[in-house]
Amino acid sequence: MGEKYRKGHHAVLNKGEENEMEIFGYQTEGCRKTLCIAGYVFSCGILPLVFYWRPAWSVWANCVPCTLREADVILLRTTDEFQIYSRKKVTWIYLSSLNGSVSLTPDHPVIADEDYVINRAIIRPDLKVRCIQVQKIRYVWNNSEEQFQKVGCLEDGFTAAKIHLKFGSGLTREEQEIRRLICGPNAIDVEITPIWKLLIKEVLNPFYVFQLFSVCLWFSEDYKEYAVAIIIMSIISITLTVYDLREQSIKIHRLVESHNSILVTVCRRKAGIEALESRYLVPGDLLSLSGNKIQMPCDAILIDGGCVVNESMLTGFNTAKGDLVRSILYPKPMNFRLYRDAVRFLMCLIGTATIGMVYTICVYVLSGEPAEEVVKKALDVITIVVPPALPAALTTGIIYAQRRLKNKGIFCISPQRVNICGQLNLICFDKTGTLTKDGLDLWGVVPSDKNGFQEVHSFTSGSTLPWGPLCGAMASCHSLIVLDGTIQGDPLDVKMFEATNWEIENSGIDFHVRGAPAGATIVKPSQATCQIPVEGIAILHQFPFSSVLQRMSVIVQELGGNRMAFMKGAPERVVSFCHPDTVPSNFASELQNYTIQGFRVIGLAYKRLEINHHITAWIREKVESDLTFLGLLILENCLKEETKPVLEELTSANIRTVMVTGDNLQTAVTVAKKSGMIAESLRVILIEANEADGSSPASVTWKLLEDRKHAGYRDQDSYINIGEDVSKPRDEEGSYHFAMTGKSYQVISQHFSSLLPKILMNATVFARMSPGQKSKLVEEFQKLDYFVGMCGDGANDCGALKMAHAGISLSEQEASVASPFTSKTPNIECVPHLIKEGRAALVTSFCMFKYMALYSMIQYIGVLLLYWKTNSLSNYQFLFQDLAITTIIGITMSLNAAYPKLVPYRPLGRLVSPPLLSSVFLNMLFSLAMHLLGFILVREQPWYSATDVFSACSLPKGNISRTATSPMISGKVSPDSFMSYENTTVWFLGTINCLIVALVFSKGKPFRQPIYTNYIFVLVLAVQMGTCIFLLFANIPDLYQRMDLACTPTLWRVYLVIMLAVNLILSLIVEEAIIENRALWLIIKRSFGFQSKSQYRKWQSVVASDQAWPPLNQTSYSERLESASGVSYSNPVFESHEETP
Repeated sequence: MGEKYRKGHHAVLNKGEENEMEIFGYQTEGCRKTLCIAGYVFSCGILPLVFYWRPAWSVWANCVPCTLREADVILLRTTDEFQIYSRKKVTWIYLSSLNGSVSLTPDHPVIADEDYVINRAIIRPDLKVRCIQVQKIRYVWNNSEEQFQKVGCLEDGFTAAKIHLKFGSGLTREEQEIRRLICGPNAIDVEITPIWKLLIKEVLNPFYVFQLFSVCLWFSEDYKEYAVAIIIMSIISITLTVYDLREQSIKIHRLVESHNSILVTVCRRKAGIEALESRYLVPGDLLSLSGNKIQMPCDAILIDGGCVVNESMLTGFNTAKGDLVRSILYPKPMNFRLYRDAVRFLMCLIGTATIGMVYTICVYVLSGEPAEEVVKKALDVITIVVPPALPAALTTGIIYAQRRLKNKGIFCISPQRVNICGQLNLICFDKTGTLTKDGLDLWGVVPSDKNGFQEVHSFTSGSTLPWGPLCGAMASCHSLIVLDGTIQGDPLDVKMFEATNWEIENSGIDFHVRGAPAGATIVKPSQATCQIPVEGIAILHQFPFSSVLQRMSVIVQELGGNRMAFMKGAPERVVSFCHPDTVPSNFASELQNYTIQGFRVIGLAYKRLEINHHITAWIREKVESDLTFLGLLILENCLKEETKPVLEELTSANIRTVMVTGDNLQTAVTVAKKSGMIAESLRVILIEANEADGSSPASVTWKLLEDRKHAGYRDQDSYINIGEDVSKPRDEEGSYHFAMTGKSYQVISQHFSSLLPKILMNATVFARMSPGQKSKLVEEFQKLDYFVGMCGDGANDCGALKMAHAGISLSEQEASVASPFTSKTPNIECVPHLIKEGRAALVTSFCMFKYMALYSMIQYIGVLLLYWKTNSLSNYQFLFQDLAITTIIGITMSLNAAYPKLVPYRPLGRLVSPPLLSSVFLNMLFSLAMHLLGFILVREQPWYSATDVFSACSLPKGNISRTATSPMISGKVSPDSFMSYENTTVWFLGTINCLIVALVFSKGKPFRQPIYTNYIFVLVLAVQMGTCIFLLFANIPDLYQRMDLACTPTLWRVYLVIMLAVNLILSLIVEEAIIENRALWLIIKRSFGFQSKSQYRKWQSVVASDQAWPPLNQTSYSERLESASGVSYSNPVFESHEETP
């Protein structure tokens, strides 16, 4: 293959995004396809099944590599560590299908503009477009750039001026039709998956295919009872899984269904206004929004007028909500070591089964057995070593944990995440609504004049604020509207305005102010207020709030009076626009006094304007200058009662807690201290990072926050107080905490990435974080091998909730769809509950792994010993072990509830670990030794006979039912019978040994309740043990004959009990004194110099050994200058480099 050919064969789709993929071009070849079809037939359907599991193999077998331009099949591979393959068929869109409504020619002006990706994708003169559909997103082939590109959104490169030029007048009907055909509908089409599709997908799972193989084998051997039991269990399991998937599909469908058919008004060029359903919108359509409350059906750019929006997410698969729904439909696999180890564990079992098969074939072939019998016995070994009931047994612990979580009001839509919760060691919390109560309460206002701050005016007494500029600012400096008789807008604005006891209304037709809009908002004092010398205030113009600017301003005019400008925002930003003489000298200390108590503080200012100027003549820079400082608005956001106890519980369990909020930094630090996330005695170090500016490279500075010393009022971000001459903390590791804003985090990520891991080791407070930064932070913690939980309640937490190993939503809105777990109780008490249940479920999974492994090995050892004598266990003996013992134990062993206290260490997270492997290996050796001992000793007994199974007991011959033709009349057994002394010995030893390991492996404290609290399991074990002892010592000939058991002397039965008792004692000693001895394993680790492979452990060691860390009162600079490049318009998904208010 030539170099050029190879180059065109491969490309990257969605580069740099979360759903980045590699794509490869292939072309179907007739000969290969014919051979594959023949393989489908001759393999009896096995080959297509393999291709279904491995789509890449199907492509490689049917197709040959080619350039992406020539490809009719595209092979996709994710670029993450999983590298999952999928295949897509290249399809064609023919513009000729529009001939009924649009008459197109290759040189038609509508498709001639090469600025649009859509037009560059049209192949001329055929007027057709190549495309692929990947995860609900359509990608078209860009002929000029030779690559597949996403359609369904505006081109990012368009400037604001170009958008006005190209789309300011709307699209023509022809343009709409073409875009609608190529881009597809503007809707999140989530169909309810038919039950038959879910059923087929579940049945074709490799595990159920193996079960089908096992069941067919058992039916051929007349092992009907257990085969039927497995079929029933599989049907129940499949039904429950399909039901859960169906319910989730219905839930997602209902979530988005109402958003797909919103009636919108579209302005069409040369055709006026048209009403149509939102699903028919296309990129570039010009929408007209009326004054009524509507649901926004797409991402849009406001090009004229004004509007008020809330934080709800929008529709369409190319929007934030579309991305969220798509991530639910196509979830990223969890990289959890337990599941990787489970695959390795199964591979080991398969390897063991292969050895057993070779042994079986050799023994039976040398014994001259028929080929059919040899094959059956060899295949039996696979079903013994790899028990079909294994996955069902492993999921029972998760099912019980889910049920207990549901009883606590915690609902789970992703059951496999329950086990992962048992490994969580870092929890990120949102602040507002999560750690603190929802909303803000207006605590008071601190007026200011030339003499300094005045006495606090408290609103809790019900007294109104006297008229003056401060009252005017609170009444008018906002963006509130009245909708359906209710004041709508930012909750902070609502609280501030309601405290004034004023009212809002729209101006009438008789309202005329020079330069003011006809529908200007007017605020008036209500009848409850008194002694207000003004009739009202008209809000003439707004300079809207920006999270980057951290302020908003309005131009207002008293009705019949003065014109003024009011500003509100972050206090440090507001005073920077005020005349210094109007700012009290104790401004910094007053502000600090409230912020350290956790109050939200807003600064207010104003100035008078000349009334004869036209409104449009005032620019923002001119209005926002030489202001007079008015005072501070104090709002209270209290901690929830449950917050502090929960954080203390997590801290005592060595589970790290981190705050990730969009709020002010000082407020976040104060809440962190009040909640116990940061101990009062520990120091907080502020990390400030700045982008490259001109000739200055990007920089990062470390400063110590002090609670009492105060800085000048022009410092940035919320009057954090910087100690000027402090000694560097050199206490033990963890004696300080880092705090930073989203802006600093972004700069560090881009310019100081090598420092980021060291910073994250002690970073506890992240403020002013955008939704994209929140999810990116979670991902960075995961890269350090933390198991990260995220707890939040808002739509801006969705990305982080989805990214975390365990996302816990305290809201039942959009956040609950993104999150695997949703709590009905809106506080963080759900977090320790979830961790406890996760630990219990994880330990239960390990217990079941160990038990199922030992059960398989016990049966494997017994059967191979009997194969040596060309014997085996009978169907009823297998049935008793498989169904009456193991299945019931598998159901009841997992019932132990979670231990009520979180201990300061986690359970093992890996199957391939020394303690677990040692436990399995040692118990397997004990079982092997016991079976070998029994097998050898029974053959040495004086009463033993290889042919006469009645030689050991002097039973009356009449007690054994025989027929006249039965060979048992002479005391001999039939060649087809399984009855032998070896069989009886091995079966009793193996059956009771299964009960022993179940008892030994039923781990209780410190992660589960003690075994005696699991009453059902204890009762089951007692009944099973009683039944086995009864069978061992009972002399019931008919029962023995049915079970293919031979009668043995009582003394031999006592010997068997002694062997089992010794096995039990050894197993208990090993499990308690060695396997569960945490102190011993720690000593062993230290002795062998074991080092943790977790990245965060390595970085903790690096930080602890670095005497120069942290570099207090120092500034570091990036090695290279990187100028920031701005983009005029983009359609990011959960990504924003702006700070969030």
